[in-house]
Amino acid sequence: HAERHVHTMACRGRSAGGTEERSGQGDRGRARPGHPERVHDGSVVEPPRNSLADDAVYALTRAARVLERALPGISMADFRMLSAMSDGVGRASHLATLLTLGKPAVSATVDSLVRRGLIARTPREDDRRAFDLALTADGERIRRDAHDALAAVVVDIAAHTPDATATLSALAVFGEGVKARGAERRAAYDAAARAAEDGTP
Repeated sequence: HAERHVHTMACRGRSAGGTEERSGQGDRGRARPGHPERVHDGSVVEPPRNSLADDAVYALTRAARVLERALPGISMADFRMLSAMSDGVGRASHLATLLTLGKPAVSATVDSLVRRGLIARTPREDDRRAFDLALTADGERIRRDAHDALAAVVVDIAAHTPDATATLSALAVFGEGVKARGAERRAAYDAAARAAEDGTP
């Protein structure tokens, strides 16, 4: 995964949450980051920014660029696709759901990987209009090389933080959060699609 939170330890000493007391709100008044709120006169005030979240966004966007440059001749989209297929996902529709991509984006990436000989596409026996997708030997080699290159970069970045092990652990926990959020969003999307098919609000 490209999402990497490398500033967790470095930011330990900073004030978390950006929750400052709002005047006139008494003991109730701690602003929630990112949520404008009305005060007693009806005016809207913007809450303080969450400095830790700002630092995390900056770290993640920089890390994404560093990781993309470390890939050996493929894009991050290619790597995500190859990794999903290495885990046994072999249908374009399933890849679209897992990677939260539109079908046109999946089709374009699949076509590119097929042309480069990194995946094979074969018609299904039970439905000749559908295809099974599988990594080729070259595709698995490229995926493994890419994974090793990314892991080396992550370990190197973590080594530049006060506690490398804690940073790597925080990244792993962050990854679980990304996975859980994706599953939640997919479930909501599926529920909305079923409701639309049933004609229910």
